Amino acid sequence: MSDSAEVDRGATTAGPQGNSALRLALIGNPENRRVTLFQDALSRAGRPPARVVAWHEILSGRAEFRPGELVRLDSPGENPAVDAALRGVADPVRAEGTALWYERFLAAARFAADRVNDCGARLLDDPDELAVLFDKRRCHAMLSDAGVPVPFSPTSGVAAPVRGWADVRQLMAAAGMRRVFVKLAHGSSASGVLAVETASGGRVQATTSVERDERGRLFNSLRVRRYTTEAEVAAIVDALAPDNLHVERWLPKASLHGRSADLRIVVVGGRATHAVVRTGRSPMTNLHLGGARGDLAAARLAIESAGARWSEVLTLCERAAACFPGFSRVGVDLLPVIGWRRFAIGEVNAFGDLLPGLNGLPGTGAEHGDAYDAQVAAIVRRSGNERSHAA
Repeated sequence: MSDSAEVDRGATTAGPQGNSALRLALIGNPENRRVTLFQDALSRAGRPPARVVAWHEILSGRAEFRPGELVRLDSPGENPAVDAALRGVADPVRAEGTALWYERFLAAARFAADRVNDCGARLLDDPDELAVLFDKRRCHAMLSDAGVPVPFSPTSGVAAPVRGWADVRQLMAAAGMRRVFVKLAHGSSASGVLAVETASGGRVQATTSVERDERGRLFNSLRVRRYTTEAEVAAIVDALAPDNLHVERWLPKASLHGRSADLRIVVVGGRATHAVVRTGRSPMTNLHLGGARGDLAAARLAIESAGARWSEVLTLCERAAACFPGFSRVGVDLLPVIGWRRFAIGEVNAFGDLLPGLNGLPGTGAEHGDAYDAQVAAIVRRSGNERSHAA
């Protein structure tokens, strides 16, 4: 793709015209920063605020929607009461309970979809696609079947369940893998992720943010730690296994300024609009685990110096997002490997748009706003196109 083609990727800005024609409802936690950031973007676009429907109203069965509304689905996270209702565990930092969380979250999202459809409103985010996005095994298979490069995984799709460490060991041996990521199938934000390494002589170690207390309970910590005995690693994996596990090859990431690096690319309405480099000193580059935003210009230079093209990188992320056409935006985790010459998609995240203060990519029309500005513009544009077709 030429540089001029990249500039033509599609404008994402919109003016204040037609305010009265756009009525939005937002399913979220009213106090959450995600809701605030979306409302701020609406204000900047000259649009009225969205009507907020709280997740606790969905979970209690009291949610109501209005005919003609466009309804956006946002994360139920960062609210202890909502989290406890979904996971059945009162402590929000416990690592266990993600299988129940997944089951209840999907039931709530489908209940909301039924309410939306029954009253003549329209949901912008498909619960069936949400079910795939929040199951790493199914998401991996979806991407692989579409020809999107992903790390090899023996658990891709809904295969036989991983019952514990013995199964992980067997899968690694059968595939000849010495380094793997073991992930909660329904986890997010690196919850329950272990970067496992084995060596000759039977040595095993794992790097993870999971902390195990003296009673065997697992907690998500903000400190990445290393377990250096097989017994410790096995105990954690065995405790997580009932919540469903996904295993994939640990690809060696490229480095940037001496730190391992990957990229989060936000794709809005099919267009890559925002990108952030995430760097870290551990296998997990998540910003809340000690990762830091890296230099995007330096990453682009590394990509182009290696003979790849930035426009092709964005196209790859758009291909991954295209597997989920019924979801209004996704965050794509892009893994640069082999010295920035090759790339794979690590994950596609339903609510991976929380990048406050980050302006969009040059040439996309989103360069003067954040990911929420781009989403508002895409919703306005989509609504206008549908009214034109209806007329």
